[in-house]
Amino acid sequence: MATRTWAPPGPYDLGRTLGVLARGPGDPAYQVAPDGAVWRAGRTPQGPGTVRIAVRDGRVCAEAWGPGGDWLLETLPALLGAGDDPTAFVPRHRLLHEAHRRHPGLRLARTGLVLESLIPAVLEQKVTADEAYRAWRLLLRRHGDPAPGPVGMPRMRVMPDARTWALIPSWEWHRAGVDGKRSATIVRAARLAARVESASALDPSRAASLLCAVPGIGPWTAAETVQRSHGAADAVTVGDLHLPRTVGWALAETRGVDDAGMLSLLAPYEGQRHRACRLILLMSRGQPRRAPRLSVNDIRGW
Repeated sequence: MATRTWAPPGPYDLGRTLGVLARGPGDPAYQVAPDGAVWRAGRTPQGPGTVRIAVRDGRVCAEAWGPGGDWLLETLPALLGAGDDPTAFVPRHRLLHEAHRRHPGLRLARTGLVLESLIPAVLEQKVTADEAYRAWRLLLRRHGDPAPGPVGMPRMRVMPDARTWALIPSWEWHRAGVDGKRSATIVRAARLAARVESASALDPSRAASLLCAVPGIGPWTAAETVQRSHGAADAVTVGDLHLPRTVGWALAETRGVDDAGMLSLLAPYEGQRHRACRLILLMSRGQPRRAPRLSVNDIRGW
């Protein structure tokens, strides 16, 4: 076990900052202990690793295990949002002003791991969140590796390596409820793993362009990826079913807002548009529903 501490320069909210890395309840790679400590398992450039992160007396304390433990501790400040600057955001709407006031400890996490953020985003393409989370759990439990760590830690799994993703047979994807289009995209990305991971050294916009060069990856998936891998404060998720309506209702109390309308409403926050969306989602319940929820389309029965 190795350890490291980091002192945030101001108020800090560990749960809000790292919570976006969890892929639903029961994520085998992300667990929150009863005391609020965050356990995270990942596949780093140095191999599998597990890190436990907790806040004590205003400082963030981390312990890490496994071959990738040193890498996880080395990149800990970036993961916790040390490179993020919340003061760059200037709220111009009462809801955003109130959200910014209520959540001063929110920072944008940067994992530095592109494939780790890309694959779950592909699984979330055009399906319900529950379907995507279930697929992620099943694939990690069946094809991931046991996470290194001490006795008594939560039972966790490390994401499969690129070769394993590329070799998952078609019936295993089907068993997880993943259709052929999404599984083919993940296999292509895994076969281009070195190129995909090289995007971590690029700025968010160039990284997103590189990802979009892979067939099956579009602006929605690229934005969802760089928001986590790069901590991109301006990466807006376009093409989402719910986000434009939520933003439109929160900022203008207007129904049926599309991507163009959302981008127009977010124009005053250019450079910080993703942060604005995060704050809106923390405060707004979204547009009142007038139609049934999207039904779950379970392909496992086909």
